[in-house]
Amino acid sequence: MKRILSLSILSCLAAPALYAADEASNSPKPISGSAELGYIATSGNSDTNNLNGRVGVTQESSQWRTNYSFSSLYSSADSDTTAEKYAGIIQSDYKFNTEEFWFVRGAYERDRFSGYRHQGSTSTGYGNRFWQHNDGTYLEASVGVGYRDYGVDRDINPQGTSDRGSFVRVAATYENALTTNSLFRQDLTSEISTSGGSTVNESVSAIQANVLQNLAMKLAYRVKYTSDVPENTENTDTETTASVLYSF
Repeated sequence: MKRILSLSILSCLAAPALYAADEASNSPKPISGSAELGYIATSGNSDTNNLNGRVGVTQESSQWRTNYSFSSLYSSADSDTTAEKYAGIIQSDYKFNTEEFWFVRGAYERDRFSGYRHQGSTSTGYGNRFWQHNDGTYLEASVGVGYRDYGVDRDINPQGTSDRGSFVRVAATYENALTTNSLFRQDLTSEISTSGGSTVNESVSAIQANVLQNLAMKLAYRVKYTSDVPENTENTDTETTASVLYSF
């Protein structure tokens, strides 16, 4: 007999709630945040465990907006680990006005099955929030330059070589408040190497719906394509996650 247990606790970047509150005061909420956790276990013919989590915090003032994010993913099948990843991102935006900003971004990722020991990058550039509604719906795009260091796993390359060099970063985010209790979010990014290294394209699609005032269900699908990867690793990674969200 197979049993499936699913447990989720989450808190996601609650943009609709944030902008709804700001509509009355016309001032940014100083701190908002989110944390999400999804867990699925099966037993019987096969034993599997899948765990994904994310914590995000946004600090905002009239001049600055800073986003902090940490996420993790773990999966196992019959006591063998099949996925293990941890990632952190910090981005600070200096707002020239309500639409335009200059960003500084740092990202770090450790993915046990990516073929890399680590993947770190820094970037900076210009962004524009083309339009934004009071319900939280917005469209934003940015372009900039950066430098990265992707260290190849020594089990694959004993010399421990790295994909190091500069890149051009292009990104866009679309968030649509479908109803007062649900939203859709699409993130697209491309980091195009200018020094002969890999080009990395990523898409993250997510939809969430509130079940209580601060509690929501979330489904997300992520696709990441890396043009040149270490030996015996795939160019394309995909993730499908289901979580429960709690906003504050």
